[in-house]
Amino acid sequence: MRKLTLGVRQIDLSTPVCMGIVNVTPDSFSDGSKFSKIKSPNQFDVDVAKVLQTVASMVAEGAQFIDVGGESTRPGASPVSVAQELDRVIPVIEAVRKNFDICISVDTSSPEVMRAAISAGAELVNDVRALTRENSIATVAATNAGACLMHMQGKPVSMQEKTVYSNLLEEVFEFLEVRVKACVDGGIERSRLLVDPGFGFGKSVEHNFQLLKHLTRFCSLGLPVLVGISRKSMIGGVTNRPVDQRLPGSIAATMVALSGGAKIVRTHDVAATMDAIRVHCALRNA
Repeated sequence: MRKLTLGVRQIDLSTPVCMGIVNVTPDSFSDGSKFSKIKSPNQFDVDVAKVLQTVASMVAEGAQFIDVGGESTRPGASPVSVAQELDRVIPVIEAVRKNFDICISVDTSSPEVMRAAISAGAELVNDVRALTRENSIATVAATNAGACLMHMQGKPVSMQEKTVYSNLLEEVFEFLEVRVKACVDGGIERSRLLVDPGFGFGKSVEHNFQLLKHLTRFCSLGLPVLVGISRKSMIGGVTNRPVDQRLPGSIAATMVALSGGAKIVRTHDVAATMDAIRVHCALRNA
């Protein structure tokens, strides 16, 4: 039985679990703007009450994680300042912690945001840059929080302009292997780590499906594997559906990921994803 240690929590991953996405950014590729209150053409406030309504639904539907992000990392996204990111995510994390007993993840690459988010109640750092920024490893190591290490080629603003690999699977695997070692050497126990191959982050549609097909390769790292495929361009690329019509394709890909050993599924659609997890488990146990 595999357990993930996050703060004082022991997350049982003998059965896959679901992570609900809460993007408090006005420019998220899917649903971020629904939590934004427009003050002026260039100013947005986060509607915390609306976030709590969404979190309540996700918790009722079976989510064990809520992933809060204040900086869009969609292809072409521009970076935001640390101050902007803090203004977006800290009130949300504080409100979710106050109202729900659920594991909160913060989707950030900023050590300053990591530190403040953990102090506010986050128990997992979900970093698309795999703690490569200066002081990131030390920041997490100094706490009891966990970290998800993701592979990304390039930067969000330009990562889809040139998606070239000599050997996709080995390059992604070796990157994650090196980052895991760096984290362990830096004082983060393996029991606090998980990995994500980074679907959509500097990969073509074909690359994404190669990763999905060979997901067991990443399970061989001996850490829980998180997948984030919900509504992404890899689904749109083969179904020709817009973002708001990609649920069936996302669930089909989720079933493949679960068969490949994924333990945490990050999703916009918790109820449907939980149904997929239940069907997968019934099949596994038949």
